[in-house]
Amino acid sequence: MPGETLLNQRYELVAQQGSGGMSVIYRALDRMLGRMVAVKILRPNLTKDPAFLDKFQQEARSVAMMSHPNIVTVHDVGNDGATYYIVMEMIDGDDLKKLIKTRGALPFDRALQLGIQICAGLGFAHRSQLVHADVKPQNILINREGIVKITDFGIAQAYTDTREQTRSEVVWGSPHYFAPEQARGEKPSPASDVYSIGVVLFEMFTGRLPFVGPTQRDLALAHIQAEVPRAIEFNPDLPIELSNVIHKVMSKRPNDRYKHADQLGHILQQVRERRRGSTGQTAAGRMAPPTVTGLQPGALQPPQYSQPAAPVPHAPRRAAISTPQQPPAPSSGSQRAAALVNDAPATPSPPSPLFNPDGTINVEATGGYSGPFLPQRQAKGEGADILTILLVILAFLAVAGLAPLYLLGVFPLL
Repeated sequence: MPGETLLNQRYELVAQQGSGGMSVIYRALDRMLGRMVAVKILRPNLTKDPAFLDKFQQEARSVAMMSHPNIVTVHDVGNDGATYYIVMEMIDGDDLKKLIKTRGALPFDRALQLGIQICAGLGFAHRSQLVHADVKPQNILINREGIVKITDFGIAQAYTDTREQTRSEVVWGSPHYFAPEQARGEKPSPASDVYSIGVVLFEMFTGRLPFVGPTQRDLALAHIQAEVPRAIEFNPDLPIELSNVIHKVMSKRPNDRYKHADQLGHILQQVRERRRGSTGQTAAGRMAPPTVTGLQPGALQPPQYSQPAAPVPHAPRRAAISTPQQPPAPSSGSQRAAALVNDAPATPSPPSPLFNPDGTINVEATGGYSGPFLPQRQAKGEGADILTILLVILAFLAVAGLAPLYLLGVFPLL
């Protein structure tokens, strides 16, 4: 677009922000709304194909209908003569590729948080029946607040849908990140995006790519045939659970991966929660229960309970007769009552202070207690009174029986 600085009398191109195989990105001023925007202009070699242009505009409209905090918002799509462009929100920040080149392997918590946001944005697109088809760090922007913004939706998809490709041809996309089925020239699916997320995760956590090669063909064959390396081999501090997740999403067959980015994002959130628990802090900042060693990584750990102390054998209730001891005073009425029963002396003793001199219960002394032993004391007195009455009755009957005999003269008076 030599010499052009204004598109459709509305978008004033200010400065070039970047470029790629399919487009050049400019920082521009939207004169109608008075705001800064990003304008992506397609390269001329793509705009010569009417089928591609139709598909591109269709995809751009679909993306413009999406609204998600982790997806760059599309404001407009159109053309000015032979110049075709797409207008998006302006993101102040850098792309993920620049961050990795600068830092190498990212800190664990930051890389995991970025991965969760990537999955959130792509998961939303998958639910909207859209496939990105060119997931790579260059298309993942990070603004000043650390929020992920995924860009370039629809362009690679439009290209792959309008190009006849064979295995011998160079497949469009980013050969370091595309899935094996894309390397074979097959139509990408949400599972293809999941594979590419796995490559991005591998690079964030290790600082390097899983596959390298001198040519695109070598890279394509590596994605199709080479054994997938494990991230933990290059970063020993990586949790084995996360290394296994990355290895799974980079499986050669789409059915062996998670089918949508939402599923992968959910797994990454679980890894984050486990990580927080293992460092002794829950999401709310409270101390987490200690972890239990000796279990397989990722296995649910059953709650551990401390074993109760072994019971101490009871001492004999009675001390040796030769060294009698006075039991301590019970602290309550029920305890005093139990002590009276269990430690009753073998020989008679003066009435317990639990009773009044007349044998009635001393309620004040017992604290209101009416245990089983008290009725027993009362029952013992009642039995003695009944026996006395019976003896009196028998004596009366005996005397009454002798009276007739005396009157008849059988027994003379003494």
